[in-house]
Amino acid sequence: MRKYFLILSFLFGLNLVSSAQNAPETYQKAVELLNSSEYQAAQPLFQEFSNESKYGNLSNYASFHLAECFLKLNQPEQAINALKIVALKDWPKSDESKYLLGLAYFQNQQNLEALRVFKWIKNQEIFQLAESASFENLKKTSVSFLIAHLQEFKENGGYRASLKSELESQSILSASEKAAFYEIDGKRQESSQPGRSKDEVIDIVVILPFTNAGNASVSELTGSDFVVELYQGLSYGVTKLREAGNKINLLTFDSKRDPVQVQSFLNDPAVAGADVIIGPIYPEETDLVSAFAEKQKIPFIHPLSNIGDRFLDSQYSYLFRPSIISLSAGILKGLEQEAWGKKVAIGYSSSSRDEKLALTLQEELTKAGFLVSKSQKIDSKNVASFLKGLGVSRGNNPSVDQVILLTDDPSIAQPTFALMESISTSVPLLVMDSWLGFNFANFEMLEYPNFYFIGNNTPRFGTKEMNELREDFFSKNLIYPSVSAIQGYDLMNWLKSNISSTLGMDLRRSLDINAFQPGHFTWGYNFRKSNNNQYVPVFRLESGELKPIE
Repeated sequence: MRKYFLILSFLFGLNLVSSAQNAPETYQKAVELLNSSEYQAAQPLFQEFSNESKYGNLSNYASFHLAECFLKLNQPEQAINALKIVALKDWPKSDESKYLLGLAYFQNQQNLEALRVFKWIKNQEIFQLAESASFENLKKTSVSFLIAHLQEFKENGGYRASLKSELESQSILSASEKAAFYEIDGKRQESSQPGRSKDEVIDIVVILPFTNAGNASVSELTGSDFVVELYQGLSYGVTKLREAGNKINLLTFDSKRDPVQVQSFLNDPAVAGADVIIGPIYPEETDLVSAFAEKQKIPFIHPLSNIGDRFLDSQYSYLFRPSIISLSAGILKGLEQEAWGKKVAIGYSSSSRDEKLALTLQEELTKAGFLVSKSQKIDSKNVASFLKGLGVSRGNNPSVDQVILLTDDPSIAQPTFALMESISTSVPLLVMDSWLGFNFANFEMLEYPNFYFIGNNTPRFGTKEMNELREDFFSKNLIYPSVSAIQGYDLMNWLKSNISSTLGMDLRRSLDINAFQPGHFTWGYNFRKSNNNQYVPVFRLESGELKPIE
C-alpha cells in the first residue's frame, strides 16, 4: 500500500504549497511536520483545522492530511472518520479523497467498502491507481469472495487481475470458477494483448525517481529539480493534448532509485497494459524496465540519456535523445560541411557520456581523415590551460583548426567563456547546446562568433510557438518552462504523433514511415530504423538566432 500512498502524495503535493501559503501559521507548521514524517505531531494540528464551519474549504485539505497522518500511524478507523464526509463533497480533490478513503478501508480489512468507494472515482488516472491498489490488497483474498462479487466490481481491472491470479494458482477449478476464469481471461486478453490496438485511449506509464530511498515524502523536492521539471512538462503536455480532444491516461510511479521498487511496479496490471512506458532514468532500473518492455512488447522511452549501447539489440527500448553514435555522426558531418581544416582537439568532462563520446568521436574523426592532435579530460581548473596549450590565447596562432568541448558542466563553461571574452580568438569551438542556457554567457557580445552548438534535442527558442508556450505555461505554473519541462512537453507531442489506433499503437512502424519529423518545440527527430534520435545538427548563432550548419 505504501507505494500507492506515495504516488498520491506526489499528485496531491504539487498543489500542496499553493493551498498552504496563505493558510494560518499553525496549518503551515502542520504541513511542515507532515513533510518531515512527524505524523504524531502533525495530527492534532490538522485536527484543529478540520472544522468546516470555522475554516471553510481549508478544512477539506486539513481532513485529507489528517487522514494521511492516521494511515501512517496505522490508525485506519480514524482515517476513515476523517474522510467519510470530505470524500462525498464536490471539491477539487474529491477523487483523491475517495482513493485515500479506499486505502483506509483496505487497511482496516473492509474490502467491500474499499471497492465500493473506488467505484465513485471519476478521474481516470486516480481510478487506475485504485485498480492497482485493489490488485495489491486482494491478491490473497478467498476465491469464493472474489467470484461472489465479480459482477459488482468487474470494471475494476485490479479486481479481475487478482481473481485471475488466484484461479491460476489452483490445480482444479469448479464449474463456477471455470466460468469466472474464462470471463476475466477474455477481458484481460482484449485489454492488454501486446501489439494490438485496445481502443483510442493512449495509456502512458511514467516511472521517475521523485524521491530518494531515504526520503520520506516527495514534497521535499524543490521546483528546480530536473525530474520535477521533466514531469511538469510531461503532465502539461498531457493536459494540452486532452484539451485538443485526445484521449490519454497518465499513470505515475515513484522509483525512489530502488530497483526492488521498480520490480514491484512491473507486477502491476496497469503497467503490463500500458501503450508506452517513460522512464526510469538510472541504469540498474532501466535494465529491468527494458527487459520487461521487450517481453511485453511495450515501447520503453528513456527521456534523458544519450547512452544507449545496451539497447542496441532491443526492439522496444528507445532513447528520446541522440545516442553517442548519433552525436558523433552529427559532429563529424558539421566539421565536414564547414571545412575549417583537419586538425582537431577534444576536451571532455568526467561524465560517462562525455568520456564515451570522446572515444567514439576520436575513432570516427580518424577514419574520416581528421587528425586528433589532442584529447584530454577537462575540469574547471584545467580547461583554460588546455585551451592555451593549443595556442588559443591572445597573439598566438592555434595549433588546431577547431576545438570540441564535450561537457554540460557550467563550472567548465564559465572559465572557457571568460577566456574567449578576453583573448578575442576566431578558432571555432564546438560545445553542447546546454551552454545556450547558462546565464553567464552572452555569445553575441564576443568579437568573433566562434561558438558552435551541438544539437541534443535542442529547443527552438524565439519562435512564436515557443513564446506562446512560455506564456501559457507561466499562467498555469507561475514559472517559465525549463529546458527539462520543454523536453517533457515535446516528448508527449512526439508520442501522440507516432502512437495511434490506426497503426495498432505500433510506435516502431510509425517512426519508420515518418522518418524526419519537426518537433513541436525542438528542431526535430529522425528515428527511422533507429532506437534514438539521429537528427544532430550543429548550430551557429546569427543575430541572436540559431541556424543549423548546412
